[in-house]
Amino acid sequence: MQYRGLSSLAVVLLFSVPAQGWAWPRPQTGKSSAAASQKSLTGETKSSAKTPAFEPLEKWKAAVLAGDLAALSGLYSTSPPAVTITREGQTSDPAAEPHFWSALKGSGLTSLKLNVLEITSPRPGLQGFNLHIEVTVDSPSGPNQLIGSAMQYWANTGGSWQIIATKRGRLAPPATPPRLPQPALTNPHLYPEPEEAPADLAAALSAAAKEHKRVLVVFGANWCYDCHVLDASFHSKELAPLVEPNYKVVHINVGEMDKNLDIVHQYQVPLEKGIPCLVVLNSDGELVFSQRQGEFENSYKIGISDVADFLNRWKPTTRN
Repeated sequence: MQYRGLSSLAVVLLFSVPAQGWAWPRPQTGKSSAAASQKSLTGETKSSAKTPAFEPLEKWKAAVLAGDLAALSGLYSTSPPAVTITREGQTSDPAAEPHFWSALKGSGLTSLKLNVLEITSPRPGLQGFNLHIEVTVDSPSGPNQLIGSAMQYWANTGGSWQIIATKRGRLAPPATPPRLPQPALTNPHLYPEPEEAPADLAAALSAAAKEHKRVLVVFGANWCYDCHVLDASFHSKELAPLVEPNYKVVHINVGEMDKNLDIVHQYQVPLEKGIPCLVVLNSDGELVFSQRQGEFENSYKIGISDVADFLNRWKPTTRN
């Protein structure tokens, strides 16, 4: 399961880090935070699908692949000690994460893929990353794929970046093999800032009217890996010919299930069933269809044919 937004880790740390430790910012939303993160890491517009290059994270990845305990240890703060939160609980032992990740090499680690789902920059010198992690481990029976998730906060003190907090899930084999194409790269700005939703929706409706299309509204969030997978499927060779001539696609950011609730209610979206959730509108804004049962919330349970059936069923039937 992918962790929700990075602010959830910041909230926990607000109440767990000693007063003499790091001064944790309260969770922020809005263009200033996202824009600062994007400018500092990419220098590109939010529509870019490139994973931002953050050199310390690349060093972390290289150290994990090499099983280099010393290099990993140097990337975690010791004063104050880095905080780690897992299913087993919380620890302020800065050696916990370096030992966990360096041990993978001895277990047969051969590859490591990091997908950056979400980025935050609450203040200068502080970067947060929400990661989808895929590792391959060799075993006597052959290579095994493990997937998991993690959040990391990095702080720059004295010109050196170090991890000051981690929230890590369990690495485990996927319950079923993926049926949809997995994104080669994820776009941490796929879902615009929540306050942009009304204007984005209005623009999509206007464009759809001119082009005699319907509007495909995708409710989701950047922290949601399944949301990235579904978007990648829209751009696949199988589905792009269905999407492009029939729909204007607009992404509505629901934050941590607490943003754009007016639009959510307007189009009868049951967030409790999960995201992504698809809604189809006529170009005049009339609701054509809204998913009600979380049909696409788990990308491992659907395939190209399921998405194609949906797109074919709800595409425009006539052209004016």
